[in-house]
Amino acid sequence: MKVWIKLLIGSILGLILGLVVPQDNTTIMMAIDWLAQLALQIGRYTLVPTLGFSLVIAIYELRQDKHMWPVVFRTVFIIIGSSLFIIGSGMLVTLMFPPARIPILIEGQKESISLDIGQGILQLLPSNMLSGLVSDGTYLLPVWIFAIFLGAGFSYDRVYTKPVISFVDSLSRIFYYIAIFFSEILGIFMICLGAFWAVRFQGALKAQVFRDIIVLLAIYGFLLSFVILPLFLYFLGGKQSNPWKQLYGALGPAIAGLFSGDINFTLPLLVRHAKENHGVQRRSNAVSLVLFSTFARAGSAMVAAMSIIVIIKSYSSLGISAGDLFIILLFSAIISALLPRHPGNGAYIALAVLCGWYGKGFEAGYLILKPIAFYLVAIGTMIDAMVASLGTYAVGYLSGFQQEKETRHFI
Repeated sequence: MKVWIKLLIGSILGLILGLVVPQDNTTIMMAIDWLAQLALQIGRYTLVPTLGFSLVIAIYELRQDKHMWPVVFRTVFIIIGSSLFIIGSGMLVTLMFPPARIPILIEGQKESISLDIGQGILQLLPSNMLSGLVSDGTYLLPVWIFAIFLGAGFSYDRVYTKPVISFVDSLSRIFYYIAIFFSEILGIFMICLGAFWAVRFQGALKAQVFRDIIVLLAIYGFLLSFVILPLFLYFLGGKQSNPWKQLYGALGPAIAGLFSGDINFTLPLLVRHAKENHGVQRRSNAVSLVLFSTFARAGSAMVAAMSIIVIIKSYSSLGISAGDLFIILLFSAIISALLPRHPGNGAYIALAVLCGWYGKGFEAGYLILKPIAFYLVAIGTMIDAMVASLGTYAVGYLSGFQQEKETRHFI
């Protein structure tokens, strides 16, 4: 059975379970919450060794072939272009089809939410280089930097480094096959995530005021992920490219992103789908996926930008000027590259930071959307996963590191 079918069946079963369990039973709710957290940890379990060792070998091979900077520059170009388009188009859709105003009913104190950029920079280069490998699976940029330096160091003297290169290459392949095992059983744990998702979604639906923004994000999020982004592949590759084939090959990560709301949870799936569905070689997909998952959170930023427009309209009857829209677009694009410390809750964190940066009296405006924070995160992460998957294919295609796979052989 295909991996995406397993994930879809598990998610649907979870949704049904979440709809029928009594929500007033505290014990059951705590159990579902605990199981959802367990599922997230299992999904991220193999991420660091699988992608870390692959990144080391990818950097070494690309440097040997003198293709590292072309791959990096193509990835960065796609990240910048896709981020501006996705965020800008989301803002335009919100202005064209404005959701109904949301009553300003903020209870409790303002939460302390920030990107904490300074602390994040300090963690990139710790006093002990090896301490960067000690991670809880949340902030992985220090791990990627360590892998990049190690891969670059392999080019020092091949006589001395050849045994280590072979050892790391073997570890990369071993952990990849371990990751395959976990991806095959992940559908079972999607039941937990689906149930947790359904429980929270029922609570959000009870507040009718969120209906319009829920519908708008759902329609445009799925239209962007499954129609607009694949069309870009068609224009990129011309008649030789079949965007719907690549879309089919990215369904697994999209489902995982929607129900987990965690980009790190989708990464092991993205690694496997990039190789076995999109046909992108390790030397390209490891570098691209690290960059996309770390700095290309355009989906989360788009959801934040659309949400702040709704918040502004809910706070004030005044219109939004072109200057305001430019500032929101600029801030959202910057924030999308500053979310590596927040693989989960990315869209809600981005919204809170955007409200704080933009100011004008609604710094705590994000609290009015707190009841649907999980939904904002889900849509944003789904788009992030699709950008990473299709973007990795595009970079591999343009760099000559991609081989077409037959659809019947897709996982």
